Amino acid sequence: MCDTALLVIDMQNGFLCDRSPLFIDGAPATVPACAAVIARCREKGIPVIFVTRAYAADGSDVELARRAAWEAGGRPLSPGCASEIDAAMPASFGCDARDYRLVKPRYSAFFATGLDLLLRRLGVKSLLLAGTTTPNCIRATCYDALSLDYAVTVLRDCTSSKTPEIQESNLRDMAAVGAGILDSAAFLRA
Repeated sequence: MCDTALLVIDMQNGFLCDRSPLFIDGAPATVPACAAVIARCREKGIPVIFVTRAYAADGSDVELARRAAWEAGGRPLSPGCASEIDAAMPASFGCDARDYRLVKPRYSAFFATGLDLLLRRLGVKSLLLAGTTTPNCIRATCYDALSLDYAVTVLRDCTSSKTPEIQESNLRDMAAVGAGILDSAAFLRA
């Protein structure tokens, strides 16, 4: 049994496509590094957990801060939206029957999900975080994981923000509270 798991957060078309109102500028560039880490984790028997967003067609579960943009921008991550802004993940991530999938209703992967129970049943004590966005979903998940006594490593080049400045500031903040910060290349060499 492996005591580490990889969380891949919100790496979906609705955040990766530049025509989506939820687009994160730095996210598309992280897809190759994320794909390499996912492949290595599968190879090493490290559980891969995809944590995603999915909104109701009527938008009743969209965060208030995103609601207007979501409505005006084609209702991304919802049933019936255009495929370029839907909830699908990049094909390069592949599909493996051993992977886990959770849908989260807010920023943290722990908030109102069964993630903590799943991790404890798997015997996980350490988390690798990848995905978007660093100041929102990655950071909220990191802080909740630390609060639940998981060791956390954020994969720097597998996470993204709207600007490099926002990215670096948030990585520094997470490091200051105890998260490890590591490049995917260092992970792949280990």
